[in-house]
Amino acid sequence: MNVALWIVQILLALLFFSVGAMKVIQPKDRIVKSLAWAADFSPTAIKLIGLVEILGALGLVLPAATGIATMLTPLAAVGLAIVMVGAIITHARRGERLMIGGNVGWLLLSLFVAWGRFGPYAL
Repeated sequence: MNVALWIVQILLALLFFSVGAMKVIQPKDRIVKSLAWAADFSPTAIKLIGLVEILGALGLVLPAATGIATMLTPLAAVGLAIVMVGAIITHARRGERLMIGGNVGWLLLSLFVAWGRFGPYAL
């Protein structure tokens, strides 16, 4: 199970780091072309969401890999789960039903990591 948790942590970290970096680096008008929901948010809010995703991605891997402040790994997973709840709410309000499925999947994977790292497979 520890191996499965590591695989999910790395998968989530890659996903959240890449989408977070895109939100931080690119201007809003370019982000809106690929992420329609971004039209409803200010450029600052989009960049803050991206920063939270980057920090969450780093938190999933670095503490666990270094053995320093390992409690941050499950906390990062909980934080990313909260981000996904916000994403689900945003897509539901916009009527983007197809997007919700992916968000639910990432939410469940984040909760799996939180459960495993808080519980039976704590670092």
